[in-house]
Amino acid sequence: MKRSVKTVLKGMGMGAADAVPGVSGGTIALIVGIYEELIETIKRFGPRAVGVWRDRGLKALVGYLNLRFLVPLVLGIGISLVTIAHLVTWLMASHELLLTAFFFGLVLASAWVVMRQVGHWRWRYGLPLLFGLTVAAYLPQLLPDMSAAGNVALFFAGAIAISAMLLPGVSGSFLLLVMGLYGTVMSGIKNADIGMIAIFGAGCVLGLFTFSRVLSWLLRHHHAMTLTAIVGFILGSLPQLWPWRQMASYRLGADGEPVALAYHYLMPADYAAVTGEPSQWPFALALIVVGIVVVMWLGERKAVSA
Repeated sequence: MKRSVKTVLKGMGMGAADAVPGVSGGTIALIVGIYEELIETIKRFGPRAVGVWRDRGLKALVGYLNLRFLVPLVLGIGISLVTIAHLVTWLMASHELLLTAFFFGLVLASAWVVMRQVGHWRWRYGLPLLFGLTVAAYLPQLLPDMSAAGNVALFFAGAIAISAMLLPGVSGSFLLLVMGLYGTVMSGIKNADIGMIAIFGAGCVLGLFTFSRVLSWLLRHHHAMTLTAIVGFILGSLPQLWPWRQMASYRLGADGEPVALAYHYLMPADYAAVTGEPSQWPFALALIVVGIVVVMWLGERKAVSA
C-alpha cells in the first residue's frame, strides 16, 4: 500500500511536468527512479500478454504487466491532469518566468542524476551526447503546423507527443505547441471531448507500444550510451526553460497566439531593459536553487535505497 501511494505521487509529478511546455514527464520518471521500470512495463503490452493470460490465468497476467506499479502511476497522472495541471497552466500564464526558473534548476540537476548512472566517462559516449543535444535543439523547428490538418494529424501528433514524453529532455507539451495542437488537446481534456480524446489517445497508444520497445532494447543492449544520449536530450532542452528570454521567431497557432520556435537568451541584468518586464532575478535564482536541491535530494535518497 505504501509503495502504491508513492507511485501515485510520482505519477502526479509526471502529469504536472507534462503540462509545462519544455519539461518531459520522462525527466520526472528518471529523477524519482522509475524510468526503466516504466519503459519495460509499457513494452510488455502486446501479443505475449495474451499468451500469459491464456496459459497461466489472470493473476499471472497482472504480475506480467506489472499492474501493481502501472495502475497507481496512471492514476496519479490522471489525478494530476485534472487537478495540478490546471494550477500549472495557470502558473505558466501568470508567473511563467518563476515557474520556468524552478523547472530549469530541476532539469539541470537531472542531467547530473543520469550521468551518475552512466559511471566512468568514455570518449565514445561523445557521439550519443551530441546526438541528444542536436535532436533536442532542432526537432521543434522541423515539425510542421498541424493545427488545421484534421483528425489524422491529431492521431499522429498523439504518437509524437507521447514518444517525446517518454524521452527525458524532449517535451511532448512543447511539441504539441509547435504543431499548433496544445490548446486543442488541453481544451479537449478539460471539456471531456470524447471524440478528440479517443483520436489523440489512439495515437498515444501507437507511440507508447512502438517507442517503448525501441527504448527498452536500447537500455538492455546499450545502457550507458543510451543514458548518455538522454543526458544530451536533457541538456539540449535547457534553453527552452531559461527564464530570461525573448521570442526571436514564431508561428501563429490555431487560436492566433504566437508559438515560439526560437528565442534570444538574455542575462537577468539585461532582461528588464530589453523586454520592459521585471527580471525577478532574486526569486528566480532562488527557485533554480530549489529545483537543483530537490533533485539532488531525490537522487541521494535513490542511491541510498539502492
